[in-house]
Amino acid sequence: MEINTLRVLITLISFIVFVGIMVWVWRRRDAIDFKEAAKLPFEEK
Repeated sequence: MEINTLRVLITLISFIVFVGIMVWVWRRRDAIDFKEAAKLPFEEK
C-alpha cells in the first residue's frame, strides 16, 4: 500500500467520524440534554 493511499484512507475515515459526531450533536432528541448541559456553568449552588 502506498503512503498516499494510506493518507487518503485516513482522511476519509476522519471526515466520516467528523460528520458522525456532527449528526449526533445536532439530533433533536439530544438537543434538550445539550441545552441543559450548556447552562450548568452558570448555575449557582
